[in-house]
Amino acid sequence: MMLIHAATVILFFTLAALSLIDARTQRLPDVLTLPLIAAGIAVNGLIFSDLWAAIIGGALGYGVLVALELAYKRFRGRDGLGRGDAKLLAAGGAWCGAWLLPMVLLAGSVSALLYVLSLALIRRRAPDPHQPLPFGPWLALGIALCWIWRAYGPGMVVGF
Repeated sequence: MMLIHAATVILFFTLAALSLIDARTQRLPDVLTLPLIAAGIAVNGLIFSDLWAAIIGGALGYGVLVALELAYKRFRGRDGLGRGDAKLLAAGGAWCGAWLLPMVLLAGSVSALLYVLSLALIRRRAPDPHQPLPFGPWLALGIALCWIWRAYGPGMVVGF
């Protein structure tokens, strides 16, 4: 259990740093996202003996957001997501497993939507659709919530 607590601290501090960086610069640096993917794979191998869930989760997390990014760019003719978001979701898949990726995306998307709606209510006007919104902090929240479920939830859920 001590190893789970140490992994949680590392994950949460890294997610917090990535959230702050993305909120300020709209960038998710590889120097933090790539080691986070590797750490997630290692943690799953050591703690849960579930290496394949982490590998598949990382690959799916990256692939899904890259596909979404390319589809959006083709449809709208401009960028909508960055590769940093894809790498962060890959880290989420590596830490939480592929089976929790839909929940990571759901939690992140709903949180971002509630944030935008709250801003619109406070400012009493619709948000500017051309003003980019960093998605990293919301993905990080989804990853944190799903990690808590995976690591501390009922029966410490395993599998992908």
